[in-house]
Amino acid sequence: MAERYDIVIVGAGPAGLTAAEAALAQGARVAWLDAQAAAGGQVWRKDVQYGWPRRAQRVIASVSNHPRLTWMPQTQVIAAEPNSLLLQNTREARRIRYGALILGTGARELLLPMPGWTLPGVTGAGALQALAKQGWPLAGRRVVIAGSGPLLLAAAATAKRHGARVLGIYEQAAETAVHAFARQLWHWPGKAAQAALLRSQLAGIPYQYGSIVTRALGEHALERIEVDGPHGVQRIECDHLALGYGLVPNVELAQMLGCAIRLEGAHPCIEVNAAQGTSVPNIYAAGEMCGIGGRDCAWLEGRIAGLAASGGAVDAALQRQQRHARRFATLLRDHFKLDPYIYDLADADTLICRCEDVPLRALAGYDDARSAKLATRCGMGACQGRVCGTALAELGLFARSGLRPPLFPARLATLGELASSSDTEGSNS
Repeated sequence: MAERYDIVIVGAGPAGLTAAEAALAQGARVAWLDAQAAAGGQVWRKDVQYGWPRRAQRVIASVSNHPRLTWMPQTQVIAAEPNSLLLQNTREARRIRYGALILGTGARELLLPMPGWTLPGVTGAGALQALAKQGWPLAGRRVVIAGSGPLLLAAAATAKRHGARVLGIYEQAAETAVHAFARQLWHWPGKAAQAALLRSQLAGIPYQYGSIVTRALGEHALERIEVDGPHGVQRIECDHLALGYGLVPNVELAQMLGCAIRLEGAHPCIEVNAAQGTSVPNIYAAGEMCGIGGRDCAWLEGRIAGLAASGGAVDAALQRQQRHARRFATLLRDHFKLDPYIYDLADADTLICRCEDVPLRALAGYDDARSAKLATRCGMGACQGRVCGTALAELGLFARSGLRPPLFPARLATLGELASSSDTEGSNS
């Protein structure tokens, strides 16, 4: 028989953390799961050298040892049915049931294809942070950070802290747009202080506006890049390139459960009400999956969802703080819009689906993602189209085709659990 909990929380980032804290305070029996081995999510991933940030450490410590909490690390949701989830960890599959479900599945990086983007040594900006925090050796390596938005500063600071030689930060937005954004930061004093601290940590590192990395070059691994900026094309020799073009909400689980979506640009996010409730009763969503908003949005929305799901009262002041945090997200989106030039960097030979080695030229002549997938295998690799499908949607070529179970690669024994569940439902119908 499946284990049952009052509340199940999927995701252990800021949204999941505060959701768990709030729900436990209301007396709920909670199961809390995440694909990572430790709580914190991507933004507060535990650093092997420096641990968690102080704010995260306090909440993780108070929640993790609670007697009514069952913590499930290294666990993924493979499939979902009404009031039930099929899970897989490193050892086994298990099914759990819930009274209410809180989704805090966060976001993934938006990776956009260009010549050389699959070379070893080219990663996302967030991926560079994750690698550094997990102990990947950066000391002495020449690193370039490029793309758009404040994440570039955070990635550069992490790389520098772990011994990298950060050669420069290349922001695609124009100087006027970045300065206009900075002039509005007084409305969010915490954000202004964070930006000032990062800039002080990165003193002496060149920061260039209106600059786009157009090509990564190297025979077997990254050796140099080309940057198109205000003063023409510049070649830079480096060992690592970290590209950050923004984030994409992880909504696949919510969509599988039937939650209504809305589009934020080319990408879906989950529609929620003032209590973070989705269109499906007893399912709540918080953080990046409701629209890219950053750590503060996730922190506040997780608390709201945890209170609402466990029957607690949601304070109006908390909701006002959440709306204020969301306004910052809108400001960020408006001032760091991607230059259309970035969408035209890939040439006919550029790999679009890196799992299945599908170049851009192979996708010519197809009208939709499903047709392209059937003919070329684009999107049929291990990531199940999360990278190439998202990129193609951003480029305006295809809308990403829908997912079906399993949500992530699964063992045969886990798929057996899924099949036996379907058979049981069929016999009861």
